[in-house]
Amino acid sequence: MKKTKIIIVLSLLFIPIIALAYSFFIEPYYLDVNEVSLVSADIPHSFDGKRIIFVSDIHNGAYYSEGRVADIVTRINALKPDMVILGGDYASRDSQSTSVCFEELKKLQAPLGKYGVLGNHDYWKGGLEALLNMNRAGITSLDNQGLWIYSSGERIRIGGVSDLWRGEPDPMPTINPANQSDYVILVSHNPDYAEQLKTNLVDIVLSGHTHGGQVTLFGLWVPYMPSDYGQKYKGGFANTGFTTVYVTRGIGMTFLPIRFFARPEITVLTLKSAQIS
Repeated sequence: MKKTKIIIVLSLLFIPIIALAYSFFIEPYYLDVNEVSLVSADIPHSFDGKRIIFVSDIHNGAYYSEGRVADIVTRINALKPDMVILGGDYASRDSQSTSVCFEELKKLQAPLGKYGVLGNHDYWKGGLEALLNMNRAGITSLDNQGLWIYSSGERIRIGGVSDLWRGEPDPMPTINPANQSDYVILVSHNPDYAEQLKTNLVDIVLSGHTHGGQVTLFGLWVPYMPSDYGQKYKGGFANTGFTTVYVTRGIGMTFLPIRFFARPEITVLTLKSAQIS
């Protein structure tokens, strides 16, 4: 009986040690490639099957090296995306510069273009530096901007807003030229902004920011979420009543270099036209 109690006590001591080791040395490197279909009658025939890769929250810096960013770029290019969309927070607040991250991101390859918005960490670093580095990397800024993407004479609308916490989000450049029959993608680093959209012109909002909670209770509950809406925007799909939101768990980390049941994620969004039977 005494031996059994000792074994139980030792087991209880080892469980948190094993969990901590897993969260430091395994899960941050356990990258999911999450395949998601976006189905809509508004998606033109010529866009059916187009692949958009969406990544966010790289947080290049002390916890995420330039080499790891290079590996992410290699993984993305191997997936042969038609378009790449970046959701902000390219470098951590303690990083000296965003230039290191964008030196790797400029190697992304996508025939329909590379686009991105800034996140709160980018604004904490001044914002302008990130925008300049983004431009040098051949990535089009979507901060309060919108544009048409064309394929075989048909088009979809993509746009974005500046960060909810640090910018002045304005969706009008994205939605002003659009109508109900257009497929519209809006990128907002912070998913909470979607709650302010009181229009059904936006088909999908793409966001990051929450890291899937980063540290969760086995994926069921998150002790801290940087959101005013509780667990709603932890990750995956959510609905506001006006639009659908997809929240990626992101790539990097903040505060501590750990993840627990919130694996980093590359999202592959495949457009599916509901017009095609």
